[in-house]
Amino acid sequence: MARRRTIGAVVTALAAALLPWQSAAAQTGSASSAPPEVLPTLRQWHGGQGEFRLTDRARIVLSGVRDSRTAADAGRFAGELAGKASVSRSRAARSGDIVLRQDPSLKGELGAEGYRLDIGDRLTVTAASSTGVFYGSRTVLQLLNDDGRAARGSATDVPAYRERGVGVCACYINVSTQWFERLMKDMASQKLNQLWIEAKVKSDTDPASAFWGYYTKAQVRTLVATARKYHIELVPEINSPGHMDPYLENHPELQLRDKNGVASPTRLDISRPEALAYYTSMVDEALKVWDSHSWHMGADEYMIGSSYPDYPQLQTAATAKFGAAATPDDLFTDFINQVDAHVKADGRSLRIWNDGLTGHNSVVPLNRDITVEHWLGGGSIQQPSSLLAEGRPVMNSAYSLYLIRGGFKMQTQKLYESGWTPLSFESGTLTEGAANLTGAKISLWPDSAAAETENEVEAEAFMPVRFLAQATWGGPKPSPTYAGFEALARKLGHAPGWANTDRAPLADGTYRLTAGAKVLAPAADAGVSLAGGGSASWTLTATTDGYYTVRSTETGQCLDVVRGKKYLGAPLEVGAEISLGSCSATSRTQRWQLDTGAGATSLRNAFSQLHLTERASDGAAVQTTGATPLRAHSA
Repeated sequence: MARRRTIGAVVTALAAALLPWQSAAAQTGSASSAPPEVLPTLRQWHGGQGEFRLTDRARIVLSGVRDSRTAADAGRFAGELAGKASVSRSRAARSGDIVLRQDPSLKGELGAEGYRLDIGDRLTVTAASSTGVFYGSRTVLQLLNDDGRAARGSATDVPAYRERGVGVCACYINVSTQWFERLMKDMASQKLNQLWIEAKVKSDTDPASAFWGYYTKAQVRTLVATARKYHIELVPEINSPGHMDPYLENHPELQLRDKNGVASPTRLDISRPEALAYYTSMVDEALKVWDSHSWHMGADEYMIGSSYPDYPQLQTAATAKFGAAATPDDLFTDFINQVDAHVKADGRSLRIWNDGLTGHNSVVPLNRDITVEHWLGGGSIQQPSSLLAEGRPVMNSAYSLYLIRGGFKMQTQKLYESGWTPLSFESGTLTEGAANLTGAKISLWPDSAAAETENEVEAEAFMPVRFLAQATWGGPKPSPTYAGFEALARKLGHAPGWANTDRAPLADGTYRLTAGAKVLAPAADAGVSLAGGGSASWTLTATTDGYYTVRSTETGQCLDVVRGKKYLGAPLEVGAEISLGSCSATSRTQRWQLDTGAGATSLRNAFSQLHLTERASDGAAVQTTGATPLRAHSA
């Protein structure tokens, strides 16, 4: 009981130290105009009389702008306004202009991301930073998206939480970089500022880890540049010491073995000194291309489905290093702390998941500067209130905010109607906020590779993204009902330029698919090959989620990927044979993405994101990272 009172006192003290905007109540002025219909809603609004109208001769006037980032944002903003405005550095703004004003002296009032909005004869966005100006421009796009008109008034709009995120586990599966760009554009429209990605960089340090599920360094650099454009912080992860089979599959010497000598490919043996050296070498290589301020090491579910006594070498190592009172949890905590020291020496901060913090580490405390993302409660797991009271940064990454391919789906309507905020964790709701409660994020996980396509996930995430943005920005609810909230979200839609992907480049029909003199055709044993000559043809039919089914007119079967080693229920490896199977409207492995360019087409499987190509040894069709250009001829 005494400890509970102490924790409560510390949390209360922290709440008193909230940043100015974290305790500010959303306000609406008493003047005639209602708050503008934008998402997330404005935290403060004072309505005026009349309206602002954007004309064809309007300019985007830059005021006080000294950095190239704001200028570049302004140029893109002009394009998003559908050519209705040009950028000008003139100091004299005219009626009908949009003014983007940057004033660093306002950081104490507006923080790093807030802005002021003044709508009169001209529309003015004022912020202390380029990010604040950018967020103000996102609001302006929504204000003017119907007819270029906006009610007059003023707003001060500053986020309640500094971390407002989305997490995507591109682990085992490969999520296309095009999909990530669309996600980031959508996140920016909702003022979400953090994207966690668990993904593997194709390694030169450890080529043995470069089996599928990886991204090339060039692809990662593209993601980094895209994130910067949209003012999003990337948080990359290589999970450890658990869930490491994407790296340890070809490293049996590093796999943890149980008391019977059976290896666990998912677990790194942290009793071995070379384990830390291996992991940090992968981290160093990855961070050179991710170039992020933070690193996430996971640290979740190390003993999932097992327990420390099954691995006595961990207790032996803990005792040898920390004395007789030490437990395996101390060794686990020490491993985290060593990774923290490693990334901190390079100017980075560390993040982990919370479920390994059970309080069984009796000798080695977790470093206080590590951000804990709290996703799981119950049992002996340390609670958010306790972590916050210790002064640790804590992010709400609750399981209720998960969207899982082939599993649990976030109940967005229920959360909205219940008044969910980042104070609501799996283990209960905090009675008060705290300055070290950083925010919240939704998480997208693939429990099954063959359950949904990435296009289906994109559609599924539309409302969760907007709910999370609304809850973490902190303005008043846009509607007392979820139906009203969704209607507004659908009306506002995506950011301008978001729907620019041609998902159906070929009309439904029957085609011969050729590569030079070779023709894609059925082969023996329900296989597929690129063979010389022949007249085999394929019926291409667009699916509702933006792909195609490819059916052989000769066999009546559909192009499929079911052969080879399966990860999460589907073959995701380079070299897996492409085959034919009975056509099924529900089979996602039979869905193919068509990429076109220079008169050629390539077939990419919707799940593996690998292309159809020819195996050199026998002409069989297999999947690989490099596409074989095909010509589609109407049959």
